Amino acid sequence: MPKPHRNAAAVAEETLTPPDNLSKTQSIARLKQAAGNNLYHVELPSGKSFLAELHQKFRSTIWLKRGMYVLVDAAALAERDNKLGGEIVNVVGDEKAWKKMAYWPAEFSKKRVVYGDESEDEGPQMPPSDDEEN
Repeated sequence: MPKPHRNAAAVAEETLTPPDNLSKTQSIARLKQAAGNNLYHVELPSGKSFLAELHQKFRSTIWLKRGMYVLVDAAALAERDNKLGGEIVNVVGDEKAWKKMAYWPAEFSKKRVVYGDESEDEGPQMPPSDDEEN
C-alpha cells in the first residue's frame, strides 16, 4: 500500500528548511552516483568519496539524482559492520536557503558540477541541407 500523500508532503517540506546547526558527525555532501537499493556514492567537500544509505523516511518519497546535495550523518550506521560510510539524513531541497547557512562548505559554493556531463554539447543538430556547401 502506498504512503499517504500527507506523509510525502511533510517529508518534502522538511527538505526545504535547513537545520540551525550540524553535529560533529554530520556534513554536506554531493551525490556522485546511485548504487542501487537506496545506496548512493557521495563526495564530501574534501574530495573523499564513500557509500551512504538513504534514510527510511525518504525512500519511495524523494528521488535523488547526480549532483544533488544531501546531509550525511557518519555516526548513524557506526554499529553496522559493512562498507557504508554514513546515512543520508536530509536532502537539500531549497539550495538558496541552505547555502546561506554558516556550515555550507565553500567548495560547494562554486559553480555546480553535474557528473558525466563534461562535454560542451550544443544539443541536437540538423543535417546540412543540399543548398549548403561545406
